[in-house]
Amino acid sequence: MENYIIETEQLILRELTKDDLQDWYQILSDQETMKYYPSAFDMDKTRSWIDWNIDNYSKYGFGLWAIILKESNQFIGDCGITMQNIHGDGNLFPEIGYHIDKRFWCKGYASQAAKACLKYAFENKDFDEVFCYQKWTNIPSRKVAEKMGMTLREEYEDEKNTKTSVYSITRAEFYATK
Repeated sequence: MENYIIETEQLILRELTKDDLQDWYQILSDQETMKYYPSAFDMDKTRSWIDWNIDNYSKYGFGLWAIILKESNQFIGDCGITMQNIHGDGNLFPEIGYHIDKRFWCKGYASQAAKACLKYAFENKDFDEVFCYQKWTNIPSRKVAEKMGMTLREEYEDEKNTKTSVYSITRAEFYATK
């Protein structure tokens, strides 16, 4: 596949395009898939999500990338790096995020993609620390963060998530495990 950013044993990560709208909508409109969000996405919100990432690619050189299953060339979600205001104080931090079609949960794809994105972040960008944050009840995402080698750094109360869990790994910690 052309134009990929990252390739793993089973996955290809490439930039999202407007052509992904229908496939992406099928995933983001699902209530179960989006249970840790305020609500599932409608078509307009899905379109905005793709546009936001296209903007991130030009602004930062990265964003959330489409996850394509190599064996079937199927679009199964996204994973990548975005700059996030984790503490609500206006400071932006690099964060690994991911969303996987529920039909592909518990197969290791989120962990595989997230680990590849973390490696990409430290090998291609000058970040000293990379984060992963989520609603504190999102145990699957917390487990993916731990599989990336991240440590729970803090939990804080917030209006959006009730409580947010913040994981991170520093560059030194990442390379100490290599």
